[in-house]
Amino acid sequence: MSAQITQKITTFLWFDDQAEEAAEHYVSIFGGDSRIVAVTHYAASAPGETGSVMTVEFELAGQRFTALNGGPQFTFTEAISLSVGCADQAEIDRFWTLLGEGGEEGPCGWLKDKYGLSWQVVPAQLPELLTGDADKADRVMAAVMGMKKLDVDVLRDA
Repeated sequence: MSAQITQKITTFLWFDDQAEEAAEHYVSIFGGDSRIVAVTHYAASAPGETGSVMTVEFELAGQRFTALNGGPQFTFTEAISLSVGCADQAEIDRFWTLLGEGGEEGPCGWLKDKYGLSWQVVPAQLPELLTGDADKADRVMAAVMGMKKLDVDVLRDA
């Protein structure tokens, strides 16, 4: 029997030893069609502690991810982030609060969660606001650059 590919490209996230905790945290935030799919454990021949969690495969809003307990050698940087498109200000506020809990706010709708993973919490209409009229797009970008958590009304009015 051959394995079924459910998603051609999967984001793989390297954690020290919090892969399962992080996956459960993210699933609790996104809810709905988010879930833990599978958990694997280190075997005796692997570099991790035998029997400890090696990987956690999980889905957030239908998007598949894999979290690895790989040790402290590598940490997250802002060079990669996960972007959350939000339908309205209430959704921005919710994700900003839940993802940012124990983390650090950044500029322009970016934040780091308590695991150091960077997220962009943005209104789904932002790309539309940044295209078309060049002067309007410039005003919108200036507004974005001056904010931490993005404010939809301010961006629309820019």
